[in-house]
Amino acid sequence: MNINDIKRVAIIGAGVMGHGISQSYAQAGYEVSMMSRTQKTLDRSLKLMKSSLATLAEYGTIRESDIQAILDRVHPTTDLAEAVKDVQFVTEVVAEVPDVKHQIILQLDQYCPEDAIISSSTSGLDVFSIVADEMKMPERLVMAHWYAPPHIIPLVEVAPGPKTSSETKNLTAEILEKIGKVPVVMKKFAPGFVVNKIQHGFAPAMFSLIASDVVEIGEIDRAMKYVFGIRLPIVGIVQSMDFNGLDTVHNICKAAKFDVPLISQKVAEGHLGAATGKGVYDYQGRSEEEILKKRDMLYLKMFDFLKSINAFEPV
Repeated sequence: MNINDIKRVAIIGAGVMGHGISQSYAQAGYEVSMMSRTQKTLDRSLKLMKSSLATLAEYGTIRESDIQAILDRVHPTTDLAEAVKDVQFVTEVVAEVPDVKHQIILQLDQYCPEDAIISSSTSGLDVFSIVADEMKMPERLVMAHWYAPPHIIPLVEVAPGPKTSSETKNLTAEILEKIGKVPVVMKKFAPGFVVNKIQHGFAPAMFSLIASDVVEIGEIDRAMKYVFGIRLPIVGIVQSMDFNGLDTVHNICKAAKFDVPLISQKVAEGHLGAATGKGVYDYQGRSEEEILKKRDMLYLKMFDFLKSINAFEPV
């Protein structure tokens, strides 16, 4: 199967994530089966989809005249077998309960056409272990983890399991790119994927600040917005080490008794980041002044833009 063979997709689960994922595929021109156990959930999802499409039209992302055609490409159903009968790609977003995932994925393995890819958008469960060796075709199971709101946030993390085929992994990334998403393809599944693992690292510090009552809660968010809100979109968290200096990062790691072989190797080679023209990233022969100028210009533009849309105020 190649990307042009995928004409129809199915989204199993129409809750918080399901309707937004369904909308994303419908906006890209795909026929979408959106399945939920209850008609009430489907009705709510269609109502929310119509509202979010109106918001996109108001912003200018889509034309108002296209809304009905997008909605017409979404086909709600309460019948799982019917939902996946003629599809080539499936995403399940049912409850984050192992028994529920187990049941749904094995049913999908039974009902889906043999060439259909089955993806799971679980945020933390290892579905590969949950279904173990029970699938008839485990090579077609992959994780494709979306972020809310899925019709706006571009990132989708793609993680293969021990038996996932290269074709499954590559086609999953390809269809996500085709609908305008940004797939980050992992070498293998790891709990928390990328973003949640890093995001969960913030939580203990945040809870500690709240519990110790050293600052007003709103000030925590303001602090994060005025630093990370400006820097993260430009340099992320890995490249930011190149601007701190990998020698400094190395010393911090040593003091914390935390060994990062990549950092140790870079420091041993004299690649300390922007100051030396190489670090975690290779700056292709540019001088430190050139590198810093590009970074700073982007920071200034980001800061001005965030101010212009009042992003530093609570939503």
